[in-house]
Amino acid sequence: MTTELLSLLGDHVSDGYDVVILGGGSGGYACALRSAQLGLTVALIEKDKVGGTCLHRGCIPTKALLHAGEVADSARHSEDFGIKATFEGVDMPGVNKYKDDVVAKLYKGLQGLIKSAKIDYIEGAGTLVAPNTVEVAGRRITGKNVVLATGSYSKTIPGLDLDGEKVLASEHALNLQKVPTSAIVLGGGVIGVEFASAWKSLGADVTIVEALPRLVAAEDPDISKQVERTFRKRGIGFKVGKPFEKLEKTATGVKVTIAGGETLEAEILLVAVGRGPSTANIGYEAQGITMDRGFVLTDERLKTNVAGVYAVGDIVPGLQLAHRGFQQGIFVAEDIAGLNPPVIDESGIPRVTYSDPEVASMGLNEDKAKEQYGSDKIETYNYNLGGNGKSQILKTQGFIKLVRVTDGPVVGIHMVGARVGELIGEAQLIYNWEAYPAEVAQLVHGHPTQNEALGEAFLALAGKPLHAHA
Repeated sequence: MTTELLSLLGDHVSDGYDVVILGGGSGGYACALRSAQLGLTVALIEKDKVGGTCLHRGCIPTKALLHAGEVADSARHSEDFGIKATFEGVDMPGVNKYKDDVVAKLYKGLQGLIKSAKIDYIEGAGTLVAPNTVEVAGRRITGKNVVLATGSYSKTIPGLDLDGEKVLASEHALNLQKVPTSAIVLGGGVIGVEFASAWKSLGADVTIVEALPRLVAAEDPDISKQVERTFRKRGIGFKVGKPFEKLEKTATGVKVTIAGGETLEAEILLVAVGRGPSTANIGYEAQGITMDRGFVLTDERLKTNVAGVYAVGDIVPGLQLAHRGFQQGIFVAEDIAGLNPPVIDESGIPRVTYSDPEVASMGLNEDKAKEQYGSDKIETYNYNLGGNGKSQILKTQGFIKLVRVTDGPVVGIHMVGARVGELIGEAQLIYNWEAYPAEVAQLVHGHPTQNEALGEAFLALAGKPLHAHA
């Protein structure tokens, strides 16, 4: 046992706990901290570093890379704002240091929280050997409750092997020592468009290949159109409705064949086809836990079919988002403590894609709303950011689209444009409180902010448009 580990464990190590958590990512550590706060004894088991994929290989470093790209674009286009600046190039080791420093500070802070909460942090790969027992390096840790939070991994396509040099997953892409001259991104979902956006800003020639008919296909179709329009303007290539067929490695990089026999060549290929649940060979099936294609099935209270065993985060079917896992971890801790927390509404979870343009959405898109309520019961309104003063200052284009039930609440809010991710907080409240347009329209929105665009959109939907046409 390492000195660092002993220091994290506190004064003593027990083998019997109220809660044993397998996995220290967003869901696992949130569950640990909330459980400890509620007076429960907690063991948190993690084979790598507390914080998991999101902190070390996902959300945080990716967004740092995107911000570095934004700074590069600001330098390139400074004359648009009357500023004379010179863009000399990208120092990738410097970008990596900035990114890694952000991660390191957050990691240190999280370690401190775990230690101060007197959580027993156990480093090592755990295996579920009984419904109430996890084994780590020969030691058995038992709990009245066990929470499975083992996260996810970067998927690939059968026969497409990731070598970390020419064929990359997102974790490899975060550690490149130079900006690739050219890149093919296989997958036009969140991860794919974020990396394509960042690499283009940093100077790479990028083409996205997507089997589905549009980019960010999980979003409202109008959002996809705006992303594609802006990507074209930025010079990001994309091929939609074109499944991958074949990969050849060449002396200078990769050659990719897509549907129709078209070939593309680049220095590297990023495989961004989604993430799979990390559940293999950990003992879940052996303990009788019901699984589906590697995912752990739970009820709405995140309980598995085995008494006393819960699951949270990316291993549970649904949105694979760090903040979803985080909230689920808190929910499970409170459920174990007998607080009877309300069930989490999956549609009420905010979604943000941090590309340029940013995409942020809540609730149902127009198509899903019509499926659920009927085509004649749904109204929509698009407010163009061109009418918003702060958006003009930022020189961004995009819109806010509202979806409401006729004479009823707003059931979908979809936004695209620079910095719209920062507007998702109010959108979340509007959706989750089932607000009516007239109720939001009476709220005062600060001027000049992009947040005003939400206010204007709701004014229009409430029948009193000012800076917009009804």
